[in-house]
Amino acid sequence: MSETPAVSRRLLLGGAVATGALAAGMTASAPSVAAAEPAPRRGHGQKSMIGVPFAAHRTVRVGVIGLGNRGGGMITGWAAVPGCTVTAVCDIRADRAERAADRLESKGHPRPSEYGGSADSYARMLGRDDIDLVYIATPWEFHYEQGRAALLSGRHAVVELPVATELRELWDLVDTSERTRRHLILSENCNYGRNELAMLKAAHDGLFGDITNGHGGYLHDLRELLFSDTYYTDSWRRLWHTRSTASFYPMHGLAPIAAAMDVNRGDRMTTLSATSTAPKGLADYRARFVPRDHPSWKEKYINGDLVTCMIETAKGRTIRAEHDVSSPRPYSRINTLAGSRGIVEDYAGPAPTGARIYVEPDHSGHTWRDFEGYRKEYDHWLWQKVGDDAADNGGHGGMDYVLQWRIVQSMRAGLVPDIDVYDSAAWCSPVPLSVKSLARGGRPVEIPDFTRGAWRERRPGLDSAPTDMPPVG
Repeated sequence: MSETPAVSRRLLLGGAVATGALAAGMTASAPSVAAAEPAPRRGHGQKSMIGVPFAAHRTVRVGVIGLGNRGGGMITGWAAVPGCTVTAVCDIRADRAERAADRLESKGHPRPSEYGGSADSYARMLGRDDIDLVYIATPWEFHYEQGRAALLSGRHAVVELPVATELRELWDLVDTSERTRRHLILSENCNYGRNELAMLKAAHDGLFGDITNGHGGYLHDLRELLFSDTYYTDSWRRLWHTRSTASFYPMHGLAPIAAAMDVNRGDRMTTLSATSTAPKGLADYRARFVPRDHPSWKEKYINGDLVTCMIETAKGRTIRAEHDVSSPRPYSRINTLAGSRGIVEDYAGPAPTGARIYVEPDHSGHTWRDFEGYRKEYDHWLWQKVGDDAADNGGHGGMDYVLQWRIVQSMRAGLVPDIDVYDSAAWCSPVPLSVKSLARGGRPVEIPDFTRGAWRERRPGLDSAPTDMPPVG
């Protein structure tokens, strides 16, 4: 929530959703909840990073680790943000670092130093003294180690999804951030989507009444790419389907819904229950389209095609987060938010915004309306300020660049980041917790409170006040 939200043109709403009715409906036969392990005790001198601003930087110098599809696609965006420069690039494959440096140089940017050729190349890069921010876009299994190393080297870190895949790793990143006084930020670009930010602002203005539930996910047919011999280096992403039952990537849908519900800013996620369908999609695709001499024929897939996480919050809200990359279907992040006075559904048809809405008292007759007018009314200041540049400098409809611009702006202006290590840990916790719940037959498990009790405090997040990028020069 904003620090001093403006009074809505609609009636001011009452308090949070009551949980008494939910509790009354529970019976003695309700499934037991597996308790979370106690939060680790803070070490001597270790303090919360909530509300801690960046030190102001005249220029933000970025070091990039991982130059495959994601990292290679993001380097030009970093370099395009005013007051930001890419000083070093690193990949275990040295030729990728060279090509990335060539690309930046060809676009008129200073040529970054190159690191590569070994698994510890990133550690050598972190020994430099001209890096302020480390951006990590390697395969999932390396995120925790490299993100932690970046913090320990005295740098802030922006880490692609997920920041870690185990609960102990998530807790360690929280503690390492608190000890080093450096921020670790999940690179959740979907939080900066135009529809998602407008939905958040509308929710905080009371458009949907008291928020009761949300639905988000990552539904993306990746079968062809997963079996490609070139797209995911060494087939790293497909191999995760052979060794884990986790909901790998629910954050794209979960994080915007959690932000709209003020998770970690007045509410928190408390329990998670997971279900999974059978792992049919990848094996079926392989049988139809992949030659019998392909290495994938030695693999057995154990990750369910659709993994669904049902999440409850302290205020009695529910979030349904889904992950499916193994089934034939059009792309969707679902992006649905509902409350006592209405609902918005994204990815719902051919409307200009792709979203539809129904809210009282504006609408009646049980007929959906296009979200376009409301998106204009609640358009986030970031899109108003840099939306035109975003289309030219970033992928995924421009939200990549909006994320990059905002992080650099926050560092240059000395602001508190929109997304902190506690958000990052909470949004990624369904990865290990889904495994735990599935192992219990879908019974609920507790979600740790990574804020150690500070979630009750209202504070700004993605609904930031408009600010300018400091001048360059």
